[in-house]
Amino acid sequence: MISITHTGLRVGHASDPGAITGCTVLLFDNPAFGAIDLRGGGTSTRQIDPLLSHSTFGKIHGLLLTGGSAFGLDAAGGVMRYLEERHIGLDVGYGLVVPSVPAAVIFDIGIGKNIRPDAEMGYRACVNASYDGVEEGSVGVGTGATIGKLLGLGHATKGGLGTAAYRFDNGVIIGAIAVVNAFGDVVSRENGRVIAGVRKTPESAEFAGTVNLFKEGVRFRPGGGQNTTLAVVTVNARFSKPELGRIASIAQTGLSRVISPAHTVADGDVVIAVSCGDMEGDANVSGIVAAELVEESIMRAVSLSKGMGGVPSAGELDGKGAT
Repeated sequence: MISITHTGLRVGHASDPGAITGCTVLLFDNPAFGAIDLRGGGTSTRQIDPLLSHSTFGKIHGLLLTGGSAFGLDAAGGVMRYLEERHIGLDVGYGLVVPSVPAAVIFDIGIGKNIRPDAEMGYRACVNASYDGVEEGSVGVGTGATIGKLLGLGHATKGGLGTAAYRFDNGVIIGAIAVVNAFGDVVSRENGRVIAGVRKTPESAEFAGTVNLFKEGVRFRPGGGQNTTLAVVTVNARFSKPELGRIASIAQTGLSRVISPAHTVADGDVVIAVSCGDMEGDANVSGIVAAELVEESIMRAVSLSKGMGGVPSAGELDGKGAT
């Protein structure tokens, strides 16, 4: 089975199911190049400079996706320590290397014990990183993820982490990993039916539909910027930074196909595209396939998640929903 790890990287999780939080790290076999597409109105990141279009130094050595809101960015220090110990990073002289580890967070504070991922958890995720199949669902950064929070966490459905990959006949492989912590609902692309999202009451198994609630006059609550869907797309082909930016931009369409609404002022939606190899690839085709993989990763995250902290998963709700 083709996995995102086959694009030239290892993936590792560190989870704290008691605190209901965690982080996920991607470690590249060789220095990689990346670009970022930020659509959400409430992003929180660290060291994304190498991913920006104007950055002169674009190499990255790892990526961190973490819970804990901005507090969870501390976990990146553990990833940097792990890489530095192995002399992986930018050689700055003086016998030192500086690893480049862009990081992005989700807001999962509130569902658990308010314990945030720290440097030790980031380091542990690196130790756990492997080329084997990636564990999905309520694990790593997806441990405390939730979906559909217009009426508050008590009405939400459990989110999680999912992955997907595709191999072309010429050997080019595209992989995606996504963590779904959306303000809006996850919906079926075929019929628009809500699959996971805001429930009518804390005890209800029926979905109210975030867009429906907005149309009925329910309004976003101040201080509710506690949501984010993060996705990383990796390709074992060589692309320039502008091409990677286009791949990330196209890949965002996969997010908006199955999350409604997406890219709101309450979300921190981010897609990062990374070139991990030297094969010849087509940026347009890669972006189109990446969008499908982001969509598939989101759906897998929902289907494989488990109820935690009093927030039920979609599977536990027996598929009851509203259009």
